[in-house]
Amino acid sequence: MAETKIGVITHFYSNIGVGIIKLSDTLRVGQTVRIMGSTTDFEQEIEEMQNNHENIEAAETSQEVGVKVKDKVREGDEVYLVE
Repeated sequence: MAETKIGVITHFYSNIGVGIIKLSDTLRVGQTVRIMGSTTDFEQEIEEMQNNHENIEAAETSQEVGVKVKDKVREGDEVYLVE
């Protein structure tokens, strides 16, 4: 499977398990991403995504979105789209 870098983690809210992704490409609900860093490496499907506390179905380049993550992520972790 091909992977394309689409963003980077800019913040992690551990109390609610949400990572903030600064996008360098588009992202849609239902797509699968891989989050990788020095101590992070997992894949998950995007089940919901928020921008300014509002649910959205798709996000564009340069937007920052919040996504519920199944494991801890760290600032600087890279986000890849799994195709």
